[in-house]
Amino acid sequence: MYYNKVEISGVNTANLKVLKEAEKTRLLKLIKEGDMNAREELINGNLRLVLSVIQRFAGRGENPDDLFQVGCIGLIKAIDNFDITLDVKFSTYAVPMILGEVKRYLRDNNQVRVSRSLRDLAYRAMQAKEKLINEKSREPTVEEIAKEIDAKRQDVVLALEAISEPLSLYEPVFSESGDTIYVMDQIGDNNDDNNWLDEIALKEAIENLGQREKKILNLRFFQGKTQVEVAQEIGISHNVMQYSFVRCKGDYNAAFEAGVHIRC
Repeated sequence: MYYNKVEISGVNTANLKVLKEAEKTRLLKLIKEGDMNAREELINGNLRLVLSVIQRFAGRGENPDDLFQVGCIGLIKAIDNFDITLDVKFSTYAVPMILGEVKRYLRDNNQVRVSRSLRDLAYRAMQAKEKLINEKSREPTVEEIAKEIDAKRQDVVLALEAISEPLSLYEPVFSESGDTIYVMDQIGDNNDDNNWLDEIALKEAIENLGQREKKILNLRFFQGKTQVEVAQEIGISHNVMQYSFVRCKGDYNAAFEAGVHIRC
């Protein structure tokens, strides 16, 4: 993981200095008086705070060096705008500033522009997913994630898909002996005459299956159920279902390839 590496943006994160509140207050007062050395010391003394904020974005495919630099900008803004007369800890003020700067960067620099509300929903869903994984020791379903954040299932799916990185047509999918196959090599035009005729033959083949066989194909291939689950739903033994499935599949293939009407 990038976030576990020692050096980020040329900074050794293993040796980051941590300032006490009294020291922060002293430096902030000096900064208000125009002491630039104090400003530099306060920045260096809060880099661990920046690191802790960007770790929230781990696992999202973002470059940690870029996020760290953006987080430092948020830290500097927090230092320059902090009001020492208020009874508030500097870290309490700085964290939202750093977080806001990072979120703004992610929103403005994404290859596909996604609305803030949709992106925020996606981040909430991802946080809920991590929480549910820790609680249930398994991958949560979309329904469980949606329930956890009180959102609609379709909204969660849309939000998660919206922040997924787009795939390049030149992304290699296979390479052997110097011959590389790219995504674009696997994309074809499905609007030719052969595909049109195949679609007609496919529809005719399905129409001429029995009702039970149609249901088997629908449950097995369209709903993704196992053979055991299909057998239980139809109310037959697994062996009978398996035989029926094999016979139906054979007749279905024959009907499709020959273009004739065969009934299971």
